[in-house]
Formats: sequence, structure tokens, C-alpha cells
Amino acid sequence: MDKFNVLHEYGEEIERRIRLKTFPLAIKLLGSEADTPEGAFRPLRDLGHRMPLCQGYALSRREGWPIAMFKEDMICFEPIVGYGFAQPPKYFLEGNNRFPEDVKDLEAGKNYAGDFPRLEVGKYKGVVSAPLTTANFEPDLVMIYCNSEQISLLLLGREYKHGHDLKCSLSSHAACVYSVVTAMTSGDYQVAIPCRGDRYIALAGDDEFILSLPVQKLDDLIEGLRYVERSNSKLPRTPLMGDTYPFPPSYFKILDMM
Repeated sequence: MDKFNVLHEYGEEIERRIRLKTFPLAIKLLGSEADTPEGAFRPLRDLGHRMPLCQGYALSRREGWPIAMFKEDMICFEPIVGYGFAQPPKYFLEGNNRFPEDVKDLEAGKNYAGDFPRLEVGKYKGVVSAPLTTANFEPDLVMIYCNSEQISLLLLGREYKHGHDLKCSLSSHAACVYSVVTAMTSGDYQVAIPCRGDRYIALAGDDEFILSLPVQKLDDLIEGLRYVERSNSKLPRTPLMGDTYPFPPSYFKILDMM
């Protein structure tokens, strides 16, 4: 089967199983403008203005647009630094980006800049996003905006193969960086919290988280979601509160042992 057909079918299955309000996204870092997929919008060229990357992702996940953005398309510097499209200026590294608005002194601002996830400068020039169900390119990552119930089910599917916890870096800033760059550098899933920009100008909801995963892990996620459905871990699910909750036998066995 064509690899794009498989990705599209996985996207449809995730939408159906997780009951998402917006499209799961295919995300790819681009080495040059020549790598831009056919049909992708460019904000500056096609819309006449620059925009924050979070708005580009919002157009992809809400409207289904394929959006390619390079440095000249972006009005927010954080993905430019995080994705390695340019060298971060000394002003940022010294902590001035966060001080005095968000932190008590330049030292705290410098700590933020030091923790900020970054890809190698110059390796990539741009990024493209599109719904996983329609993307005409092979993505590096899949990004899913979801609520707490949905992310719990997705993490359950993730744990099916190995049972390990997910360890991730959380920040109140730069959701577009923490969701993508950390997943790219670790080769593992990443959970991020929509930042102020994502919420204030890109319509991220109060109940939303972001789950990102390398595309190579998509097969395992789908397998895990299919498996846990056998024990009724699925959506929709009717809540049940009372003294007759149907815990699995292993729960009672462990309780008896204690």
C-alpha cells in the first residue's frame, strides 16, 4: 500500500478513536524552499503578511490548509531560534526576552534561554504542516491537540509496547518549540502545554494539551490503541461512579496481596 495512504488511514483512525475536535497534524522540517510540498500556502506570498507559527498550525488543524513557513514568513522569533533557522542573538541568550515581564531578574531569564530547546542552526530552513489525513509529504512528526481524557488514552496506547512512563520538559512558553524540537531531538513522544500565544492568538482551547510523536512510532501507537480497546479503554465512554466499578482481576489480586 502507498505510504501516503497508510498515513491518511492512520489519521482517520486517530480521529475516530480519539474523537478529536481538530485534525491531527503531519509536521515536516524542510531543508530548503525547494522542498516545499506542492500546494502548500506561504503566508507572506499568498496571504500578504507574516504570522506566528502557532497560527499556521491552527490553520492546518482547524481549516485543513497545508502551510509552509520559513523565517521570512514568521513574526514570532521563538520558532526561528528553536528550529535553528537563525543563530539566537546575544540579547536573547542573556535573558532579556523574559526579563522584566516574566521573571524577577536577568539570571532567571538566562536560565530560560539556556533551557530553550534548539535544533542545529542551519540544518533546516522551514517547516510545513497539514492534516495527517491529507498530507502529500512524509512527516517527521505527528502533532495532536487533545483534551485530558484524549491524551490519557493516547498515552495508554503509547505504553502498550513497553510500559514505561513518558518523561518530558514542560514550559509555559513556546508551545510550537517544545512540541516539535524536543520530540525531534529525543526521538520520543512529547507533551506540551499551549502557550500564551497559542491560546491568545491561535485559538488553542482551555482544555487542550499537545501530544507529538515521531512518525516512526505511529505504527506502535495505532497497535496500542487497538489493543487497549479490548478492555474497553476507548472513546466515547460513559463515566461510572459507585461501589461496583469493574476493576480488572489483577487489581483485586494485588489488593488481596497487600
